[in-house]
Amino acid sequence: MWSLNPSLLDRQGLIACWRESLLAQAVLAGRTAGYRHHPQLTRFRDSAEPMAAIGAYLTGLADEATVRGYRFDRTRIDGPVESAPISVTSGQLLLEREHLTAKLRLRSPEWLARLEAATTPHPLFVVVDGGPEPWERASAG
Repeated sequence: MWSLNPSLLDRQGLIACWRESLLAQAVLAGRTAGYRHHPQLTRFRDSAEPMAAIGAYLTGLADEATVRGYRFDRTRIDGPVESAPISVTSGQLLLEREHLTAKLRLRSPEWLARLEAATTPHPLFVVVDGGPEPWERASAG
């Protein structure tokens, strides 16, 4: 699950993020035992309304899919789709941009131009100063 704006994700990244986020929603709703300890769920669990936060996150992905002419099934989004913003650190966005850049070099080099100077967040997130998030386990590259 990316903190970056979904417009920065290539086709594979957007689709994978949608699927992973649907799984995260199922975890937050208590419908599955797997994936419960994934570190990225921390920010949704810590929000005032976790289901609204994941709903807003999924909506951002679906909105980008619509812009591209894809049809993500919005009926799969549970509950509310509006949430108070969640903070994400500038360091987290930079780390994710580096990680995504490495992935795109291999699978979608034509998509790299979108990332050149972009560190815009997903619409759910508001950027605050700081290094990578404490829950982050990935390394860039």
